[in-house]
Amino acid sequence: MRSEHPTLLRVCGVGRRYAGVTALAEIDVEVRGGEVLAIVGENGAGKSTLLKILSGVVQPSEGRLEVADAKGALHAVELDGARDATRAGIALVHQELNLAENLDVAGSIFLGREPSRFGWLDRTRMRDEARQWLTRVGLSIDPSTLCGTLPIAQRQLVEIAKALSTQSRVVILDEPTSSLTARETDRLLEIMDELRRDGVAVVFVSHHLDEVLRIADSVVVLRDGRKTGELKRGAFDRALLEQLMVGRSLATAERRERRESAQVRLAVDGVVGAHRRRRAVSLQVRAGEIVGLAGLVGAGRTELLEAIAGVTRHEGRVQLDGAELVGDAFARVRRGVSVVPEDRARHGLFLEDPVAMNLSLAWIDRNSRSRLVDTRGETGLVGRLVARMQLRPAQPSRRVQTLSGGNQQKAVIGRWLAVDPSVLLLDEPTRGVDVGARAEIHAEVRRLADTGSAVLFASSELEEVLLLADRILVMHEGAIVGELLAHEATELAIMHLATGGRAVEGTHA
Repeated sequence: MRSEHPTLLRVCGVGRRYAGVTALAEIDVEVRGGEVLAIVGENGAGKSTLLKILSGVVQPSEGRLEVADAKGALHAVELDGARDATRAGIALVHQELNLAENLDVAGSIFLGREPSRFGWLDRTRMRDEARQWLTRVGLSIDPSTLCGTLPIAQRQLVEIAKALSTQSRVVILDEPTSSLTARETDRLLEIMDELRRDGVAVVFVSHHLDEVLRIADSVVVLRDGRKTGELKRGAFDRALLEQLMVGRSLATAERRERRESAQVRLAVDGVVGAHRRRRAVSLQVRAGEIVGLAGLVGAGRTELLEAIAGVTRHEGRVQLDGAELVGDAFARVRRGVSVVPEDRARHGLFLEDPVAMNLSLAWIDRNSRSRLVDTRGETGLVGRLVARMQLRPAQPSRRVQTLSGGNQQKAVIGRWLAVDPSVLLLDEPTRGVDVGARAEIHAEVRRLADTGSAVLFASSELEEVLLLADRILVMHEGAIVGELLAHEATELAIMHLATGGRAVEGTHA
């Protein structure tokens, strides 16, 4: 039976090859107004390539796109760039944010579409209209704020406001909730529902299957560049989607033994970092222990990790194996402290350089002699890391920016696993990573901890905190307000503390 919702965009036999490598093959999809279409798959499955084709960023090697005109008739189109896509009524919010950091928020939202008056830029109108779109996504910031000063979660919401401001008929969201809190995610899902009611077609890529189950009217599953399933609401559940995505059932990790008697490797004593509340934090992480930092955006988790890593200055003491850590991040890396930052594109990777260089960088620093690089050792290391991290495509010579977001994240983590750090600090370790890759990353982190490393990680995903952590420290307003053992913790208990609730029996501040 034909859907009552009109087709606004049709994908007909689309494929894409890069230097002979097939990224997509024979993709057929119909995008309908008034519906939310979710596209899911592992990292490297072809999701981002498909979205780039839909938004005119890249052109298909074969197949065609058809876009509906004002009367609903479909016509074949060639989208040569984002401007063509915008004119066709298609807007894309990229997973890797691309705001103009030297512009204010209003200027970035209306870049290339600035309102004018008598030939002059109408800044008042631009900021007034920007404020309306910011309000719609639940962001209360001054439109004159410089984009480069915003934290990643707020930049994500500005990107979404920018897409909505084009008033496109097809809105494509690539991992839009990867940096958002639960509350911000709920608001975004409400916005998607509002767009659906307005007759807009929403194409939604997410690795959070609970969000897909909540909002999607239909789901397209990709694996290895091909469509492995297309399902309507009521015909799919989490288990089926996971199986179609990865081709196997995902194993559940066994609970790890507690390390109460193990040596304290990382000791943080009265550290006051860059958080605005300037509250002192103390904690310990033992050898072989994985400790999770939970809390809402702005709770101080990133500021704490950056202070420990030496990225920012701090008061108080940080000790590794009983010896105080001093100096900047480079000095601490040489002492055995490794950090995976929240924003991999800006702070974790050399995007223009090959995968091999990004993987081997820390190893070279520790294994070079008289400025000579052991090239044979480096080549062997890179090969082992590509296999260990299951990077796709397995081509060390590729520029790292050509990898999917999840494979980029695995490259950052693999770099530090190569040097067996004494302490591994992870900020949002699986942001923008699919369920299969997340399980692989978690397994590698557990293996590292089993060798005696201390692991401290921050995650906005309560599911991830409960899956990976042996012990959970909950932060609120710059301070640790409670501690929970993972096997006793619940999402409700964590959220109670994270939102300012008092510690109850079984927790301590």
